[in-house]
Amino acid sequence: MGALQQNDSSTTVVQTEPVDEAPIPEKPPRSRVKHGWKAFWLLLVIIAIVVGLAASKEMRTSRFQAREVSKFAKTLSYELKPGPSDAIHYPGAGPFDLRLGYSSLDEFLPRLLKRDYVISAQTRFSPALMDYTDKGLFVPYAEKIQAGLSITDCRANPLYQYKYPQQLYASFEAIPPVVVNSLLFIENRFLLDPRQPLANPAVDWPRFGMAAYTQVAKMLHLPGQSAGGSTLATQLEKYRHSPDGLTVSGGEKIRQMISATVRAYQDGPQTLKARQNVVRDYLNSVPLSAVPGHGEVHGMAEGLRVWYGADFNKANETLASNATDPQSLAEKGLALREMLSLMIAQRRPSHYLTKGHDELSDLTDSHIRLLAQNGVIDAPFAAAALASKVTYRDWATQPTIQPIETNKGISVARSRLAGLLNRPLYDLDRLDLSATSTLQGDLQTQATAYLKRLADPAYAAEIGLMGERLLTPTSTTQVRYSFTLFELTPDGSRVRVQTDSTDQPFDINEGSKLELGSTAKMRVLTTYLQIIAELHDKYGEMSVPDLKKVEIPEQDRLSRWVVDYLIQNKDRSLQPMLGAALDRKYSASPGEAFFTGGGLHTFNNFRKEDNGRNPTLRDALRESINLPFIRLMRDIVRYTTYSGPNNRAELLKDDRDPRRQEYLASFADREGTSFLLKFWKKYRNKDTQARLETFLDSMRPTPIRLAAVHRYLLPQASQQSFNTFVRSHLTGEKASIDKEKLTDERLERLYLAYGPGTYDLPDQGFIAKVHPLDLWMMGYLLTHPDATFKDIVKASQFERQEVYSWLFKSRHKGARDNRIRTILEIEAFLDIHQRWQQVGYPFDHLVPSLATAIGSSGDRPAALAELIGTILNDGVRMPTLRIDSLHFAANTPYETKLINDPDVGKRVMPSEVATAMREALSQVVDAGTAKRVAGSFITPDGKPLAMGGKTGTGDNRIEAIGSGGRILSSKSINRTATFVFYIGDTHFGTLTAFVPGRTAEAFKFTSALPVQVLKGMAPILTPYLQPGSNSQCLPVEVARR
Repeated sequence: MGALQQNDSSTTVVQTEPVDEAPIPEKPPRSRVKHGWKAFWLLLVIIAIVVGLAASKEMRTSRFQAREVSKFAKTLSYELKPGPSDAIHYPGAGPFDLRLGYSSLDEFLPRLLKRDYVISAQTRFSPALMDYTDKGLFVPYAEKIQAGLSITDCRANPLYQYKYPQQLYASFEAIPPVVVNSLLFIENRFLLDPRQPLANPAVDWPRFGMAAYTQVAKMLHLPGQSAGGSTLATQLEKYRHSPDGLTVSGGEKIRQMISATVRAYQDGPQTLKARQNVVRDYLNSVPLSAVPGHGEVHGMAEGLRVWYGADFNKANETLASNATDPQSLAEKGLALREMLSLMIAQRRPSHYLTKGHDELSDLTDSHIRLLAQNGVIDAPFAAAALASKVTYRDWATQPTIQPIETNKGISVARSRLAGLLNRPLYDLDRLDLSATSTLQGDLQTQATAYLKRLADPAYAAEIGLMGERLLTPTSTTQVRYSFTLFELTPDGSRVRVQTDSTDQPFDINEGSKLELGSTAKMRVLTTYLQIIAELHDKYGEMSVPDLKKVEIPEQDRLSRWVVDYLIQNKDRSLQPMLGAALDRKYSASPGEAFFTGGGLHTFNNFRKEDNGRNPTLRDALRESINLPFIRLMRDIVRYTTYSGPNNRAELLKDDRDPRRQEYLASFADREGTSFLLKFWKKYRNKDTQARLETFLDSMRPTPIRLAAVHRYLLPQASQQSFNTFVRSHLTGEKASIDKEKLTDERLERLYLAYGPGTYDLPDQGFIAKVHPLDLWMMGYLLTHPDATFKDIVKASQFERQEVYSWLFKSRHKGARDNRIRTILEIEAFLDIHQRWQQVGYPFDHLVPSLATAIGSSGDRPAALAELIGTILNDGVRMPTLRIDSLHFAANTPYETKLINDPDVGKRVMPSEVATAMREALSQVVDAGTAKRVAGSFITPDGKPLAMGGKTGTGDNRIEAIGSGGRILSSKSINRTATFVFYIGDTHFGTLTAFVPGRTAEAFKFTSALPVQVLKGMAPILTPYLQPGSNSQCLPVEVARR
């Protein structure tokens, strides 16, 4: 080594050839690579540990989510402000939202706006809440544990309140601990852990993890049972707000969890109170299937009552008791089993509570043992529960429906609300809705009690109801009374009282069609004075010479009288002219036979002593004399036919006029279309059966008429079907005519005699005594139930010509004239019906007979009251108001207030006509058929309140008529007596006495009965009728137009 180190350069070996191998690159140090990967993995481990520790801590404490979510929840606000909202989202189709009506607000509000309501206030969502709900999440707010329909009277006093559920735990503290602990053991064991004040009740992490694992295992087809991850909080969200109360996807589950989380922190990061409320709300609202005749069952209280017939309060009292004696333990054991079985049944309630009783019993036993093993209950308690057995309620002997205490006024208010919202009463009662009724609660109560007390013979005698044309001591219990009182206010007629003595569903005031006798004279006289006013407008400005040139048909007595009056009197103002019109005289003789309704008829007066009189119309109204009004109605019909706005008598002139066929064709097309429209209005929006009933109701049925109708409408029907139809539309008494009964043989003859092709349409209509186009339309609608009016006009081109051409084909002038008079009378009554409808007549048609003047077309007390209210209001018809305001979803994000904003009244008669009618009606009270009530209502200074009205008695009978019109038998089907009245300047109404059924045969009372009943009510009514008292009601909020 040393020699080598000393070599010099001369001895160094020098390379003379290049090296072939590439140089080997230098390798990096192995220690640098190794340490780099270690650092990376160490960092990942540190991050994982930190995240894990943080997640573990968050799962234990929920501190982060409590802070951040509660801060976020504060931005999800809403505020009630005037007017309709421009920032609101109505909830989806969750069962809770549907039941309370929140989901239906977008349906309710447009309906109400169309019916003269306006939104006076509604909530506005904050921008954050709008964004939150845009994402489909459920609005966080303190949801109501109990809600339902509430109706108050005009002074804000409660009239009706339905609370659902009817029984519940009002607070968490009211729940027996064993119930809470049992529920938590089954569903959510650590929900109320006091060591976790910030806990999120929407997530149970161990349970959630297990549920997630089982879902993955299920996807990978691994063995094992699936587990649910729902907490009580998410279950609440599910069955309250998810569509159909179901979780149909993972996305829906996430929506429930997020919504439950935000709801839990809405009051701040501390959640113990919110978690306690979850327990309370769950027990109060858990769905437990449904029961026929009862409906849905929600909550433990309703579940115990409906399924087991158990008393909720008693069960809770028993479970909260510390008693340990054998009987108490047995009762506690049964109560626990009932509660526990319902908690378990909620998983499959429709199965376990109906068909799966044994399965439910076994599951309950298992859970009782688990409760004992885990120390939730002690051994004696468990033994008592295991030894007990639930008894399911027998719905046949123990009906579940609980009767609701109500009266007619409240029933009408509920029915009106149901109609406004298009909801059945069952659903209506469960809406979160408060409504303000126009009823005066105190007066309603007093009036109802008074009417019911009239069944007591002693009290009826004290009121003065005994005597001739009144009652006897044995008959008082069979008479029903119905009373309605309205008050005129600037925006409508408010119903202050609507009641009767029975509280039965049948409503005489609004749900009936009754012959109310002479009350129809008020309608006839109103129509008469309106015609006089129209003629005054037509001729009042003409000079005497011009008036003398006016050509008036001989049959038109009304136009003739008006023209003569204007010629003879210098004062041409309308008011004195109407007074003179009321002083026109008509004979009261019953000796004349009147051609009406397709035949000759005679009429009688109530009192024979009136037969020889020739009273004024004013006197005839005051004393209710029939024949002058029959003759007045004839004059109205003739005026309508010969000189009215739709004069049809022209077609009777000059048979030889060459233009006749062209005129008749034009007339038939124009008039036929006009009549089709009138008939269409009474049939549209009705189903086939209702259309047929409406058609038949407009005719007076006889075997021949029914045969003509049936064979035209149903030409292919069998003989058996024909027989059933004819018999079903005739009463037993009507089926016996003279000696020839309605036998099968006679029905066979009728079936053949009126078969298809035997008669043309005009003859068929004449035989049936109906307008032929009415008959044709009914037949067309039977085969084309969905036809439009345009379809009907197009299809009836031939029939419109046929109906009017037949009038001139008869060889015999007498027969032709009778047919012409019949069809013209039918058409005149269609025009008169339009006049009556304008002042509130409630039905689609009038019977085309002069007997309509004395009530044969029927009426309703409420409709008569509307007419007299219009008369009291100087001829302006006001809307009838029953619900002043509605308040949906109070103190919720969906809160909406509406108030009534009706259209302004419509003038339907000149004020002069109304004044003349008031004066005439006042005489009925001062000196006529209602004079017994005169002076009964007085002001504090002793002055009588102005009063008027009209009386009427309806003896509704079934009569069998023989040849020549002879009455073979007559039986009463009901009897009515009505007094329609006004008192003072603002109040009006009706009082009706009514006896239904064949028992009416024994009664002879007249309208003196309701007049005397009203007189007896004077001490009750007078304080509320005083001028300026407003029936002692609060002022009504009025919309600003």
